[in-house]
Amino acid sequence: MRRRKLPLIVPIAIVVIVVVTLAGVGPIVYRAFTSHGVKTEGISQTGLTHASTDLNGTWRVVPGPEANHSSVGFTFYEILPNEKKYTSGSTRAVEGEVTVEDSTLTSGTVEADLVKLRTDVQDRDVSIRLKLFHTDQFPTATFTSTERVDLSGLPEDGSVAQVTIPGDLTVHGETNHVKPVFDVVRHGKQITIASTLPINRLDYNVKPPEFVAALINEEGEANIRLTFEKE
Repeated sequence: MRRRKLPLIVPIAIVVIVVVTLAGVGPIVYRAFTSHGVKTEGISQTGLTHASTDLNGTWRVVPGPEANHSSVGFTFYEILPNEKKYTSGSTRAVEGEVTVEDSTLTSGTVEADLVKLRTDVQDRDVSIRLKLFHTDQFPTATFTSTERVDLSGLPEDGSVAQVTIPGDLTVHGETNHVKPVFDVVRHGKQITIASTLPINRLDYNVKPPEFVAALINEEGEANIRLTFEKE
């Protein structure tokens, strides 16, 4: 008597289902593990012109041109044996102002809305906001300048100079004194500044969930680019 071969249909069907499922889910999973996210880059010098307004006055954060759009974010590095991988996130929801008197920065405060952090993978966005930065408790990050800074040496021809602006950085409810070095450029009616500030996430009590704690390096970056316009 010949054996029935009908049972083979079952494993074949299972294989087909798995292949179809992976075809749909695979790209999403791959993107979540390989995408570097959305990084706040430095100053783009494309289209910069001579300064057309006085340096003194009160300057507010504005969106700015797309090439130098105001945004604040982070970059974390993964600990891997033979390669350096990183993930960045940014938010364009930034407010703040600085005051300049006699070509000297006298005060400045900037606040970023971390609830609107984006990395370009939605599931990762939610995890970073709720499990890493706990934005339900600490929705914002702030930087407040703490010293007067001489700005008289800033060129007016649209070229970039560097200025150190000491201040207090508050993230995740923890405040640390930092001294970021900013690239600064006066162009048209605006001023754009940018900095890559090395940070240790443990200084701000930023700790990943236990099951991924060994994968993320303690050292990372705060990425800052802000465009100001005078009131």
